[in-house]
Amino acid sequence: MRGAELARAYYGDVVRPLLDAHFPGLRYAAARLGSGSDVLGFDDATSRDHDWGCRLTLLLDDAQADAAPDVTAMLERELPDRFRGHPVRFPVTWDESVSHKVEVSAVGAFCRSRLGVDPTGGLSVLDWLCLVGQCVLEVTAGPVFEDGTPTLAGIRATLRRYPPDVERYVLAAWWRRASQWLPVVGRTAARGDETGSRILAARVAEDLMRLAFTLSGAWVPYGKWRGTAFKELPIARDLAGPLDTAVAAGGKQEREAALVEAAEILLRAQRERGLPAPEKAITPFWDRPFWMIDAAVADGLVAGISDPEVARLKTGIGSVEQWVDSVDVLGHADRRAALQVAYRTWMERGL
Repeated sequence: MRGAELARAYYGDVVRPLLDAHFPGLRYAAARLGSGSDVLGFDDATSRDHDWGCRLTLLLDDAQADAAPDVTAMLERELPDRFRGHPVRFPVTWDESVSHKVEVSAVGAFCRSRLGVDPTGGLSVLDWLCLVGQCVLEVTAGPVFEDGTPTLAGIRATLRRYPPDVERYVLAAWWRRASQWLPVVGRTAARGDETGSRILAARVAEDLMRLAFTLSGAWVPYGKWRGTAFKELPIARDLAGPLDTAVAAGGKQEREAALVEAAEILLRAQRERGLPAPEKAITPFWDRPFWMIDAAVADGLVAGISDPEVARLKTGIGSVEQWVDSVDVLGHADRRAALQVAYRTWMERGL
């Protein structure tokens, strides 16, 4: 049984009857959201060694948030010791207490704990740029078994993808990142640095993969499941082969050719979406026998931005995931939200 299946059965057979008996009229959503590979649907037998089991997310209507402590206490008293052979009370990596793992919260508080911002009143441009794919997926990817709240479904729908102008800005930043490193894949190999060339090729391939997620209107999960989720994107049918070749090729020419092919596939997909795209993605790097992505690819995306706040942002900075890679920053909601100060400073100073 997968984690989401266990959560659904646990809710229907045990938790819901207790809520009906003790809190009739309570407005809530029952789901399997938050952390865990099972939220993404990728859990397997290995996943069961930690943070896996009878877990459930119970989100109260914000107007009834005060009931959360009483609901938690009732569940601690009334829940059985085991459900379908699994312990109901067990420790997890962030809570070593042997207690039930039904997370009870209000919709707004739960979303803020994951996103770093409260989306119930809408999201600003800087809110969007400080979101991280994995944390958005912790709100949007898992199954909702029952929803009696007035807000959760709307929040999940809003978070499905970037607003159009923010998406253009983020796409342009991915193209610029890839362009900055593509020429040195060949340059390092030409100097006999095969190790450096391979590492840089993998870096460009990762940026192109992440660009593919944004272009597909999908959020990028954290590294462990990035490739697995990528294979589910329609564009992966064409793109997976060149990316595999780019990171495994034994020579410079094959490595570069694979990255060039991947860039052209993405440009074609961008054009098919109705977004601006020049005829070719690749141009020579000065007079050297290396390649770079034409600046016109990013410039065309940015030129179509009409939102004045997005237009004030410097091209190439992108979202926080495009200039921060520390897990201790990206995995901490309040630290991510605090990065809005950097964006505001750059805009005020024209940096």
